[in-house]
Amino acid sequence: MKSLLLALSWLAVIATLIPLHSGDAWWIRGFDFPRVQIAVVAVVLLLLIVLVVDDLKFYDYLTITALFGSIGLQVWQIFPYTPFAPVQVQASTEHEPESTFYLLIANVLMDNRNVAGLKTQIQAVDPDTVLVVEVNRWWESQLQSLQTDYPYLVAHPLDNTYGMILYSRLPLIDPHVRFIVQDDVPSIHTRVRLRSGTEIELHCVHPRPPSPVHHDRSTERDAELILVGKEVENSNSPVLVTGDLNDVAWSRSTRLFQKVSGLLDPRVGRGIFGTFHARYPLMRWPLDHVFHSNHFTLIALKTLDYFGSDHLPVFIALNHEPAAQIDQDELDAPSQAERQEMRETVQKATKEQPRQ
Repeated sequence: MKSLLLALSWLAVIATLIPLHSGDAWWIRGFDFPRVQIAVVAVVLLLLIVLVVDDLKFYDYLTITALFGSIGLQVWQIFPYTPFAPVQVQASTEHEPESTFYLLIANVLMDNRNVAGLKTQIQAVDPDTVLVVEVNRWWESQLQSLQTDYPYLVAHPLDNTYGMILYSRLPLIDPHVRFIVQDDVPSIHTRVRLRSGTEIELHCVHPRPPSPVHHDRSTERDAELILVGKEVENSNSPVLVTGDLNDVAWSRSTRLFQKVSGLLDPRVGRGIFGTFHARYPLMRWPLDHVFHSNHFTLIALKTLDYFGSDHLPVFIALNHEPAAQIDQDELDAPSQAERQEMRETVQKATKEQPRQ
């Protein structure tokens, strides 16, 4: 029993240390995702060692110390996404309908067939704009009835699980589809005119994840986030970047994206809002994101119900409130070393052919 506890403890420690490496291999970056789960396992193992092992030796104390360090490192990464941390985005106290923007994003899972379940949730929250990803021609045909309420449309369905469609009842200005890094991974970029007449920038992305099935490295995903971040870095307009980023909120790549873009995360100080895997609440992490400029305050943010996809939908309601720029702190700009790291990532991703 003692040997098993010690072995599992050191596995938890190793799982904590692996993502500290800057490598882009999928098996390294994959350990960015389950930080909450690793922390919980480490706490349980620590308690078991203290309670079960009677005669503690030097190696046992060393293991206990390593577990404490592992737990501390994981908590340090996760803490900003708990209600105990200060928020990045202030709550909206007063708002007029003309200045609000309601958005729903949903990875539908291409082989999922529960269209009615998704439509029910769309009707329940009544968003201004709906982004659906992993849509193919079948999903496009099944969602055609949405155009009654959402007459503005940008559609790029694909059979490779990277198709996306943007539906909107608010006017879309100059909408276009781009392939930022990989020629089979589209993104949608547009301006949206609010009821007040204000135009906001909306960037919808779904980069390929690092995994043994989809892609063997994170470079292309990271480069796409960096390039979108750099594009909005100097924008004076209200900006949103949203989608299934196939990355967690606390990873180094997402934090670099936030630094270079200057966009805020409304989850900070409120919760993790895990969306994947929808079927397994104990193995769930936040892959679906909405980042925005400090022109907005938060009205509501929540995950919606399971409808057969491996992702839960996300609903966010924002208030366009330019005065909020005074109350909401700007993020730290990336250092010169971080900018060099980002340049190297983009060069590596764009120089080499994508590996499928």
